[in-house]
Amino acid sequence: MAEAIPVETTNKGGRAALLGAMFLMATSAIGPGFITQTTEFTVQLGAAFAFAILVSILVDIAVQLNVWRVIGVAGRRAHELANEVLPGAGFVLAGLVVLGGLVFNIGNVGGTGLGTDAMFGLEPRLGGAISAAIAITIFLSKRAGVALDRIVVVLGAGMILMTGYVAIVSGPPAGEALRNTVIPEEIDFLVITTIIGGTVGGYITYAGAHRLLDTGMTGPEHITQISRSSILGVIVTGVMRVLLFLAILGVTAGGVQLAEDNPTASAFESALGAAGMHLFGIILWAASITSVIGAAYTSVSFLTSTETSARRRNLLTVGFIAITTIIYLLIETTPVKLLIFAGAFNGIILPLGFTIVLWVAWRRRDLLGGYRYPAWLLSIGVIAWLVTLYLGYESLTTLGDL
Repeated sequence: MAEAIPVETTNKGGRAALLGAMFLMATSAIGPGFITQTTEFTVQLGAAFAFAILVSILVDIAVQLNVWRVIGVAGRRAHELANEVLPGAGFVLAGLVVLGGLVFNIGNVGGTGLGTDAMFGLEPRLGGAISAAIAITIFLSKRAGVALDRIVVVLGAGMILMTGYVAIVSGPPAGEALRNTVIPEEIDFLVITTIIGGTVGGYITYAGAHRLLDTGMTGPEHITQISRSSILGVIVTGVMRVLLFLAILGVTAGGVQLAEDNPTASAFESALGAAGMHLFGIILWAASITSVIGAAYTSVSFLTSTETSARRRNLLTVGFIAITTIIYLLIETTPVKLLIFAGAFNGIILPLGFTIVLWVAWRRRDLLGGYRYPAWLLSIGVIAWLVTLYLGYESLTTLGDL
């Protein structure tokens, strides 16, 4: 059975743990919904989508810099800080995050099934069940923490390399995309808020920061490592989105009409032939199973505290994955519908949790051990917070429609 994850104390072990936290945040964002959204918006906006990507990356960095800094310096999980700020607020935040993570994870398990279907022609529900069993095995291993970090790093790097290959083969108009990054032909603010919600909304906001707590690298003395890792995590997510955007753009710019039922798969098939469909299946499966791991791990972190044993956390995570898999196997709705609903729901959670983070940074120096929070960092956090309020409003509208 899983044993306690030791706190990393060596430089090598600390770096590996930080890398794992960084990729857990990134791969939690890079899921089946991420792939679908990027494809749809590339088809909708063409090269102009590059501007939306740039803005979303800047907002994501502002959010994650503040979230990682506050949680990392305080050495407490987001819901624990929330209860200190306003008694009961932490339980509300935890309930919302867990609910959003539960719904999202059902869609993520469905995404693994679609990935195995594209790779091997395996029936999606069977593929989803097998993939969930693989994820469960990770948390039942004796060195669950090390296994978690290595899996998300390897699969995350693999997704980027494979998508980069397709981007090169498809031959996108890179000059046009670069020009639209700073001088866009079209600006769609709803698209921008949607992809921001998909990369830093709901449980994704806290995935890396909560994993950071388990490494033991917390406190003001680790601020440099904390800040660097938070930025690099957002950049990893941004690189994946840029490469996928270029891969799809290269295909559509050549006049190819993508299939409506599975546009990303048809784009990969157009670029690489029959092998493209299998490659798409590998990428979708990797994106989905890392999101299964990230959603389960982070959701359970809101049901526990820093005092909870690693063994208990791992068993709860196994139970979370098992429950979402059973629900996926029993319900009739499609993973795509679930991911859309969960994405909108997570857009509501983002401003609530981020408000608490900024309040701690501004008014609760005692929770930060007397640490003086930088005014410049708080300022960019407030600007990003205003964006999340708009995102939350749009999400409420979308949720009502759904």
